[in-house]
Amino acid sequence: MKIITIKNITSTLLLLTLVLALPGCGYKMGSIMHPQVKSIAIAPIKNDTLEPFASANMRQSLCEQFQFDNSLKLKQIPTADCILYGKIIEVTTAATMEDSVDNEQTYRAAEWRVSIVFEFVVMIPGRKKPLIKKRRVSGTAKYQVAADQAITRRRGVQQACRNAAEQAVVYTTEAW
Repeated sequence: MKIITIKNITSTLLLLTLVLALPGCGYKMGSIMHPQVKSIAIAPIKNDTLEPFASANMRQSLCEQFQFDNSLKLKQIPTADCILYGKIIEVTTAATMEDSVDNEQTYRAAEWRVSIVFEFVVMIPGRKKPLIKKRRVSGTAKYQVAADQAITRRRGVQQACRNAAEQAVVYTTEAW
C-alpha cells in the first residue's frame, strides 16, 4: 500500500500546473513561417562562376531542403505564394591537407575543401518589396580524391550546395 504524502501531492500539483500553463504562454510546435505564405517556388538559379552544373545542384538542394523542412509547400512559379531567386556568386577550391611522396620531396593534396557563396532574395509575385531581403549564405564541403578527381570534386560541390541550401531555407522560414 502506497502512502500519500504532502510531497507527492505538491509534486503532482506543480507538474499539472506546468502542463496546463505552457499552452497559454504562446509557445507552439511547428512552423514559424509567415501565416499568409504557404508555398514557395524556386526560380532557375543563375551561375556567375565557371563551375559546371552548380546551378542545377543548388536548385535541387534548395528543393530538397524545403521539402525536408516542410514549412512551405514546393510549387510551380505561377501557383506559389512566393518565389526564391538566387545566383551562385563564387565557387572556390583549396587544398586542406597534403600528402608527401618520395621522402617528403613531392607534395600533392590529399584533401580538398570547396566553398560556394550563394545570394538569394524571396519575392511575392506582384510586389516590389521583397519578402526576404537579399542575403548571402555560404556552404562548404571537404572531399578526398581516391580515384577520379572530377567525380569526387562534383560530389564535393553537391555537398557544399546542400550546406548553403540548408542555410537559405532557415533564413527563409525563420526570418520573422
